[in-house]
Amino acid sequence: MLSGYRAFSRRFVQSFPAHASSFEIETEFTMHALELRMPVAEISTAYGVRPRGSTSKLNTWTDGWRILMMIVRLFKAGKPLLFFSMGFFVCALSSLLLALPVFDDYLHTGFVPRLPTAVLCAALMLIGSILLACDIILDTVTRGRIEAKRFAYLSVDAPRPATKQG
Repeated sequence: MLSGYRAFSRRFVQSFPAHASSFEIETEFTMHALELRMPVAEISTAYGVRPRGSTSKLNTWTDGWRILMMIVRLFKAGKPLLFFSMGFFVCALSSLLLALPVFDDYLHTGFVPRLPTAVLCAALMLIGSILLACDIILDTVTRGRIEAKRFAYLSVDAPRPATKQG
């Protein structure tokens, strides 16, 4: 996915919303093609070693981090229901686990001696609920956006096969 040459149809180029500014654009190309359910082919080519004395402009850690962040951003934009649901489950589970000792103290003594923990539990559950509401809304918006991208792609005329002359 992250190496090689790319060849694009005119339809693809005109429907591609470029957001990346550098090396991570390859990830964006791939995600766009997958979203549109486009055919993708990999063609093997000859590959040789780098000429002696030349140096790579790539930085493993910096470029890898930028690509990883692009994947996270594309995951959030493309699958918001799954992305924000993970945040909801983390917040809700943390809230419930922190609330267990507070409830235990309340049942045994009738008092809430850990008021800051109780407030934290309520805040975490509230944040989780907000994440759940956001992910439902964003999932609906994302589905509409994907349909709009597909229509933008289909609005460009498909290439016609070459005709024989003479």
